[in-house]
Amino acid sequence: MLSYFILLTDLFTLFYYFCPMLVQMQDYVEQHELFKAADPILLAVSGGVDSMVMAELFYRAGYNFAIAHCNFGLRGTESNQDEAFVVSMAETYKVRCFVKQFKTREYAGFNKISVQMAARTLRYEWFEELLHSESFKALATAHHLDDQIETFFINVLRGTGISGLHGILPARVNIVHPMMFAFRRQIEEFAIDEAITFREDSSNRTTKYVRNKIRHDLIPLLGDINPEFRKTITATIDRIRDAELLLNSHIRQLSEKVMKTEDGVVKLSIRELETLLPVDLHLYALLQPYNFNRSVCIEIATALSDIPGKQFYSGTHRLLKDREYLIITESGQLTADTADETIIELTDNEITKPIHLKFSHLQNHSELEIPKTSNVVLLDASMLQYPLKIRKWREGDSFVPYGMTKNKKLSDYFIDNKFSIVEKENAWLLISDNDIVWLIGHRIANPCRITNDTDKILKIEVLD
Repeated sequence: MLSYFILLTDLFTLFYYFCPMLVQMQDYVEQHELFKAADPILLAVSGGVDSMVMAELFYRAGYNFAIAHCNFGLRGTESNQDEAFVVSMAETYKVRCFVKQFKTREYAGFNKISVQMAARTLRYEWFEELLHSESFKALATAHHLDDQIETFFINVLRGTGISGLHGILPARVNIVHPMMFAFRRQIEEFAIDEAITFREDSSNRTTKYVRNKIRHDLIPLLGDINPEFRKTITATIDRIRDAELLLNSHIRQLSEKVMKTEDGVVKLSIRELETLLPVDLHLYALLQPYNFNRSVCIEIATALSDIPGKQFYSGTHRLLKDREYLIITESGQLTADTADETIIELTDNEITKPIHLKFSHLQNHSELEIPKTSNVVLLDASMLQYPLKIRKWREGDSFVPYGMTKNKKLSDYFIDNKFSIVEKENAWLLISDNDIVWLIGHRIANPCRITNDTDKILKIEVLD
C-alpha cells in the first residue's frame, strides 16, 4: 500500500512539473534563446491570469526569477488588494518581490498624456531601473498570442508600416515574452485545471479603451465568420514577419552599395538611388534609422534631379541634397555658432576645441621630412603673428593657395575643388593677423610655406 501511495505521489509530481504547457514554454524559451535557466529574470506580474500562469510555469521550471508588481492606484481598494495578492504569491514561491506605487493620474495630467500612456511609461521606466540596479538578465512579460492579434489591429487602425504588423517579437533588447506560444483560452484553461488563483481586473471588462473594443467586439465577430480566425491571423503575422526579415536583408545589402560614411557624415549616392524602383519606397527603408517619414521621403525622391542645396528634416536629422550625394547629419550638427573665434597663444602645445590640434616648434634642417598628408602641415614661423585664431569661413574670405601666386576667393576654391555644402559648412580656418594661413585639413597659404630661407617651423597636426 505504501509503495502504491509513493507511486501515486511520483506520478502526481511528474505531471505537476512536466505538464504540456510547461514543456511548450521551455521549448519556446529554448527555440528563441530568450534566456538560460540560471539567468536571473524579472517577471512583470499584475496578479491577472496571464502573469500568474507565467509565474507558476517559471516556478515549476525551476527558473531563477523575481517578481515586480506595479500599483497604479487607479482602482482604489482593488489595486491595493492586487498588490497584497502578488506579494503573498511571491512569498509562496519564496522569491523576491518588488512593489512600486505610482501616482498615475497626477503624472498623466502633468505630462498631458493619457492615463494608459502614463502607466506604460511609469512601469517600463521602473522596470528598467530594477534590471540595472538588481542585475537581472531580462524582464519577462506575459504577452500571448491574443495580445499579438489585438496589437496587430490597433496598429492597422492607427496606420503603420510593415514593422507595426510583425506582431510582438519573442524578445526585444532586454524584454522577453515567454508566453507567446499560447492563446488566452489555453492560459485560462490551464489556470482552471491547475487551480491557479488570480485576480480579475475590472477595467478589462469595459469597452472604453480601443484594445478592449477589439477584444470584446471585433475579434468575436471575426471568430463568427471564421472559427479558426485566431490561428489564421497568427499564421499571417508570422508570414509578415518573414517578409520583413527578407526586406531587411535586401536593405542591408542595398545600403552597402548606396551609402557610405565619411567623418561621421552619411552620404547616399544619387546616381545609385535613381536606378531603384520605386525610389521613394527604397528611400523610406534606407532612411528609417534617421527618422524620415514616408511623406518626406516622397519629397526627397522628387528632388533628386533638382539643383543642389535643398534641405529636408526629420525629428533628429537633416538631409541635404548636394550635387552627387544626399548628405545626412544630425540636426544641429552644422549649426554651431560660427562667429566665435578660438585663440591660440605661442605657448599652446595642444587644443581640443573646436578641433583637436597639436603644435610643435621645430628648427629647419636639411633632413627635415615633409609631411605627405593634408592633416599635418609645416609653416614658416616667421610669417605668423600671434595670437593665432581658428574660425569658420565667411563670405568674402580669400587666400593665396599653396603653389599659386594670386589671391583666390575661398568660395571659388570650394567650387574648383568640388567641396560639398556640408564640407564647406565644416571648414575651419587658421588665421594670422586676419590672413588665412591654412584651410585646415586641406591647403596652406603659399606665403607661409617653408623655404630654404626658413629658420623656425610651426608643425601642426590634426588629431582624431
